[in-house]
Formats: sequence, C-alpha cells, structure tokens
Amino acid sequence: MIKILVIEDEESVRENLLDLLEAEDFQTIAAANGKTGVDLALAEAPDLILCDMMMPEVDGYGVLTALRQDPLTATIPFIFLTAKSAKSDFRQGMDMGADDYLTKPFTRAELLSAIMNRLERQATLKKYLSHPKNITKTVSPKIQLLEMNLQQVVQKQKFQEFEVYYQPIVDIASGQIIAAESLLRWQSPELGLVTPTEFIPIAESTGLIVPIDQWVLQNVCKQIKVWHDVGIAYLKISVNLSVMEFNHPDLLKKITDFLQINHLEPQYLEIELTESMIMQDINSAIATMNKLQTLGLKIAIDDFGTGYSSLIYLKNLPINTLKIDRYFIHNVAVDRQKSAITKALIEMAHNLNMQVVAEGVETEEELQFLRDAHCDYMQGFLFSRPLPAPEFENFLWSNRHLYI
Repeated sequence: MIKILVIEDEESVRENLLDLLEAEDFQTIAAANGKTGVDLALAEAPDLILCDMMMPEVDGYGVLTALRQDPLTATIPFIFLTAKSAKSDFRQGMDMGADDYLTKPFTRAELLSAIMNRLERQATLKKYLSHPKNITKTVSPKIQLLEMNLQQVVQKQKFQEFEVYYQPIVDIASGQIIAAESLLRWQSPELGLVTPTEFIPIAESTGLIVPIDQWVLQNVCKQIKVWHDVGIAYLKISVNLSVMEFNHPDLLKKITDFLQINHLEPQYLEIELTESMIMQDINSAIATMNKLQTLGLKIAIDDFGTGYSSLIYLKNLPINTLKIDRYFIHNVAVDRQKSAITKALIEMAHNLNMQVVAEGVETEEELQFLRDAHCDYMQGFLFSRPLPAPEFENFLWSNRHLYI
C-alpha cells in the first residue's frame, strides 16, 4: 500500500486531506508541524510527502531542505501545499528540490493527479532498478539508469565513486599557479566515467545535489589541509555550489565546521556562484554572499557574460573574482565582438576592484590577447586540463609555469 505523509498545521485541512487519501486506499501518516514531519519522514520512509509551505517554526522550506540533505529521504517525492498568495515562492521551492506544488484550494482531481504523476515517475524508477530490461525506449533508459545509480551512491554512502579534480588557475603576468578550481568526476563501476554535464542536472532535479555538494566541500577542505601539511600553503581552491546548496539554511554552519575540523583559514576557500543563480533572487543572494564574506571566504561569479541582466547589479554584488565564460574567450583574438566585450568586462571588473579569470583558454593567440588586455588570471587546456589531486600536486612540485 502506498504510504503518504501529510505535514499540515491547520487541523481542518489536515483532516480533510487524510479523509480524502484514505478513501482512495492510501496509507496515511500525519504531522501537525514541520519538526514532527521531518522526524516521521526519517522514521517511516513514506512513498510521498504533502507539505504545507507556510508553518510556524519549521516551515515547508525547512522541512524540504532537512529531508533533501539526508540520503534516506533525499529522493522521496515532495509536493508543496500553498496559498495563492505564495505564488512568488513557487520557483524558490522548485529550485530547492520540490517535485510539484498544489495551490489551495485544490480539487480532489488536482490532488490525485499530482500524487499519481509523482508516484508513477517513482514507480518507473524502482521498476527499472529491479527489471532494467523491461524499460521501453520512451522512458529514457540512460537517464533512468544514471538516476538510479546516483541514488545508490548517495543513499548507500558510496562516495568513493566520486573524485575531485583540480584545474590550475595561473597568474598571467608571473606564469605561476596561484589557485585551482575543484571539479567533480564520477567513476561508476557500472557506467564507467560519467561526465558532470550528464549527472549534475539529475542530481539537481532529485535533490541529491545537496549531499554531493557537501561531500565536495568536505573533501576539498581535507585536501587543502593535506597540501598545507606538506608545505603547499599558498593556493586558493574554488568550489562550485548548486542553487540548492547556496539556499540551504545550514550552508554557513557546514562550511565553518569543515574549516574548523581541518584547521584552515577561510581565505584558502573560494565559493563559485553562477550568474543565473544569483539573479534568481538578487536580494537574497547578496545577503548570503555577505555572510560568506563575513566568514572570510572569497566569492567568484562563474560563467560571467552568459547573461546580461546582472550588469546593472554588478557594482552591488559582494564578489572578489569575475570569471569570464569560455564562450567569449574562444577566438577572442580574431572575433571583434568578443574582443570588445571581453575588454569591457576586464576594465569594468578592475574598476570595481575585482580580479578577472578567463576560462577556457586554449591557444597562444587567446592568451596574448588576454595579456594585452591586462586580464589577471587564466585557466584552460593551453596550460592544463583538470587533474586528479596527486597529478595536480606533481604539477606544483615541478614548479610548472605558464610560458611568458
């Protein structure tokens, strides 16, 4: 029997939902507040959760973030119940990992449709795990297989399948490696090497990205500590955050804990945020970024230039580094439009006391253009591809330089 957890603080609404669900032969559990709801979800492992968005103390967002960070509950389908006045919050909830939302008052048909759509998707995944040969082509077998394997990695704590690679960031003027960007790789025993472009979207859509992001942060802090212990204590390592992790209420505490456990000063860690995720809620993003900087962390805006709306806000963003997207760097020496945009971005960033990293540098011509334009740093295949930690360390010990 399908088990559904209802988390709703209004008794009349809660009782009506339970009556309707039980009439449809669902097994139900109920919680009158968010804290009890989280405890029941962890204890009972329901097949689906219906949760009111606005509740005192622990609201729906708090319930969702708590469940998405625990491997046991990270993939349970989650539907928000919300008032029409809360429509502006829909996008935030979906970005945090909700599967759907229902606007009150909703009809019996709307409720059952939302439930069945979520359960059908979940049942398809479970069916595929047990009988992979039974999946038809219309169900996207590759995506389903990736998702189920990723769920197993997180739920069974098989994080050894992941590995963090490091791509050097080089000072263009001196040629020295001064930093690195951490990049996640997944070597699945069943699927082989899975690229981030394949598994990251799946992780984000299922909520699995939160425990994965936290594992990366923890792993990077450990690695920085290892390098400090052997005498490599000058590098700044950047970590990319997903929008769900960036909005997670425990983000600052987690980062602080990882730094303290490894006895690290915060200036060795840089947080990379994308332009698009900042622009989703500019005021909330600025508030979180200010808190990160208060901790002593550096902040970079990644893939800059792929949007345009943030230009008017750039002077208000508390960021240390602007990273120009590889699209603008490719053939920048011969493409007049890209050349003009890149020069303008570099000059603008410098006027705002930001440092600039050019991403995806692949040719000597691109490098020379960046040197002439007074770009601060570069990363790209011209100098090095992303490397496993031991290979990157060998790079450092060999005093590898960019040719000047």
